[in-house]
Amino acid sequence: MRILLIEDDKKLCETLLFQLEKEGHQVALCHDGRDGLDLFLQDAFELVLLDRMLPTMNGLLVLQKARRQGITTPVILLTALGELYDRVEGLDNGADDYLVKPFAFEELSARIRSLGRRSGVLEEHEAFTFGDISYTGDLRELTGPDGTLLLSGREGRLLEVFLQNPQTVLRRMVILSRVWGADPEVEEGNLDTYIHFLRKRLKQAGSRMTIKTVRGVGYLLEPGDCAPAPKRSGGA
Repeated sequence: MRILLIEDDKKLCETLLFQLEKEGHQVALCHDGRDGLDLFLQDAFELVLLDRMLPTMNGLLVLQKARRQGITTPVILLTALGELYDRVEGLDNGADDYLVKPFAFEELSARIRSLGRRSGVLEEHEAFTFGDISYTGDLRELTGPDGTLLLSGREGRLLEVFLQNPQTVLRRMVILSRVWGADPEVEEGNLDTYIHFLRKRLKQAGSRMTIKTVRGVGYLLEPGDCAPAPKRSGGA
């Protein structure tokens, strides 16, 4: 799961980063309310862990502004304010869950799994089908008319982003955020390289799908001749 952690306690951030990555999550860190809001509004994450007391902008205001912009990403508020009024206020302002500090990581992990199941993010053996290909996320297997290929983690994540948004022009920065997260070290040229890799993979699988370059904007996944409507399925 792609998680945005907005928390000004750097020691807690280091601990949570280690534990969350150990469970297989991709985590982007932010220690400031305004910067956190900017990342939140990119809509590139599947869950936000949001501290309530932040410098420059408090967590409730961050949450309010994101919800007003139509961002529906699940949010767990992390805070030392544990009175009933504080909990109600947080939930009324758009939080999906509320965890009072100090907390055990096992409880946070359980709440993340619960929200993931509720939102459909955590589906075992999640599979995507569009046109003449199918892709199984947990196995990273791309299947086309000529057989099945194993993709790298980055290739697979890139393909998932396209399959979640078929026949939709995706801006370069949106793709970068969703595949690489909020990593300041990533250069835009990395995206072009992986687009090249993915085009080769589709061709190796015998697919007629194309990744079209929309000059000055981004990329678009298009089907071959008379492809069926896209569908997404998950099963145990």
